[in-house]
Amino acid sequence: MMNIKTEIKKTFKDNGKLKAVVNLIIDEGFIIKNVRLVNGAKGLFVSMPSGKIKDGSYVEICHPIKSNVREQIEKSVLEAYQTVITSTDSNNEKHE
Repeated sequence: MMNIKTEIKKTFKDNGKLKAVVNLIIDEGFIIKNVRLVNGAKGLFVSMPSGKIKDGSYVEICHPIKSNVREQIEKSVLEAYQTVITSTDSNNEKHE
């Protein structure tokens, strides 16, 4: 099992689909920047970094090739996001 440290770089509270931008540090030796947490038709999902290609479409630059790795990344991102949102909500309640 990999050790994944999740750094939430920014969260978005508007009604848009983008909810957070995240950096993932894997086994303290590899970083994946600009992973996005998106609210889609079926709920929140993790979108790996992508680049635009000649035909105008986008392809993922990097992504997990095993489902258990994808699940571990998704779990890490969702838990970190919930922690930040809960902390932010608690701080807002204290200041109102």
